[in-house]
Amino acid sequence: MKTMTHEEMLDKYVGKVGTTERDEFDAEVLAEAQEYLIGNAIKQTRKKQGLTQEQLSERMGIQRAAVSKLESGKSITFSSIIRAFQALGVKTADLDLGEYGKVALW
Repeated sequence: MKTMTHEEMLDKYVGKVGTTERDEFDAEVLAEAQEYLIGNAIKQTRKKQGLTQEQLSERMGIQRAAVSKLESGKSITFSSIIRAFQALGVKTADLDLGEYGKVALW
């Protein structure tokens, strides 16, 4: 059994750097990571304010399940991010992504 590095696996199964397949894969991975980080930052801000998901959902005018999806980085849209920011009373620069710095929207 031959072991491969992460980069070798990507080259073999996705495509080499610079190919269309690899560029699309890298863009998708980056987008998912950004969505996760934004969702997590919203969650941490909600918790710092002592709010439950139910309370945030009431402020946003959406179902609690939608807040759960938002915080987990699923079903994130630009409008849902803006609604969360408004409901939490924060600006984008106020959302702390930990070691990754402050949130930057597209």
